Amino acid sequence: MLRLLSAWSALLPAPFLVIGSMISIQMGATLAKSIFGQVGPLGMVTLRLGLAAIVLMAWQRPKLRGHTPADYRLLISFGLALAVMNSLFYLAIARIPTGVAVAIEFSGPLLVALLHSRRWLDGLWVALAAVGVVLLSPLRTNNLDPWGVAFALLAGVAWGVYIILSARMGRAFRGGEGLALSMAVGGIVLVPLGLAAEGWAMLSPRILLVGLGVALLASALPYSLEMAALRRLPVQVFGVLLSLEPAIASTISFVALGETLTTQMVVAIGLIMVAAAGVSFFQPRPLVDESLVDQSLIDD
Repeated sequence: MLRLLSAWSALLPAPFLVIGSMISIQMGATLAKSIFGQVGPLGMVTLRLGLAAIVLMAWQRPKLRGHTPADYRLLISFGLALAVMNSLFYLAIARIPTGVAVAIEFSGPLLVALLHSRRWLDGLWVALAAVGVVLLSPLRTNNLDPWGVAFALLAGVAWGVYIILSARMGRAFRGGEGLALSMAVGGIVLVPLGLAAEGWAMLSPRILLVGLGVALLASALPYSLEMAALRRLPVQVFGVLLSLEPAIASTISFVALGETLTTQMVVAIGLIMVAAAGVSFFQPRPLVDESLVDQSLIDD
């Protein structure tokens, strides 16, 4: 099915593929959040990563041999980063609106851009995002759960680590092989935590079916769309389009879950989106290997 989708996606304009990917990701996040009352965040993220790993392993058929010990250590580190990043994000959206969590999480990539840059302009974009994050902090609003904000910030830090490791993964593993293997590592790591938090209830047929839907919507489908888009889009343009994700997340969560935002939240999200678009558009060269740019692993 994914191979057929890849062929079909060649007929669509590349920007449509990126937007379609983000819509798919946020539909997956909304589907996951809609059943948090039955399966909590840790159980849901376990199903998402585990089932997505099975799908991607079957699709990519990665080779386990032929790599150095350093490559395998990198693979485990990358898998752990994926597990931590997604777990923190799911813990965040269980407490605060999805659009807010997605916006706060962008602080991680923006910080990485600042650390890799000596240009004053990048510092300006990060400062703009920082203003947005402060507006969303418990110090400036009582409408957001402090733990939710903290989890989203930590997810952003984990996203920053993911970006740094992704460049090395792109050199050590071919195409999507590293992604499939690292997702398998992340899924294996999360299984004990998921079972401890939710018990065997998360393995009921109905919950597994929902988990598979989340895995396809939030990982496998957007990964396919993004890889097709990156073959035809400059990375800078791709990054600018990704800055729309907080708005897409807010819209979908409002329609599907009835999540509303205050004016202050909307302004803060807008500042972070402008900062994310700016740092991507004015980036002289990509920070990560194109073969591993995969927003579908980040926010659900």
